Amino acid sequence: MPRAVNGTISRRRRKKILKLAKGYRGSRSRTFQKAREAVEKGLCYAYRDRRNRKRDFRKLWIARINAAVRAHGMTYSQFICGLKRANILLNRKVLSEIAIFHADSFGVLVETSRSKLNG
Repeated sequence: MPRAVNGTISRRRRKKILKLAKGYRGSRSRTFQKAREAVEKGLCYAYRDRRNRKRDFRKLWIARINAAVRAHGMTYSQFICGLKRANILLNRKVLSEIAIFHADSFGVLVETSRSKLNG
């Protein structure tokens, strides 16, 4: 009697990898060996980029705040320093949203920051 090599556990393991490779082009979605390589690399990229996304968004928020603050004749670093001295604890995401959607409120924040820097 021949030895069984395609047991249910092996089949389940292969199907799991092939399911993750769904949507890949060519043999990367059909053959187990190529699919496994592609899935491992894809998972590595996903892990790395979950961290990079946080950096990218922070850079975007800072750029938006900087542009809005410069329109009021101030630099980003001076603005943040003034906010810290004024004990205004808003994160960069919220500051960015305020700068975009509530320009008048942002102007008040800039004036508060400026007064704490000078006084």
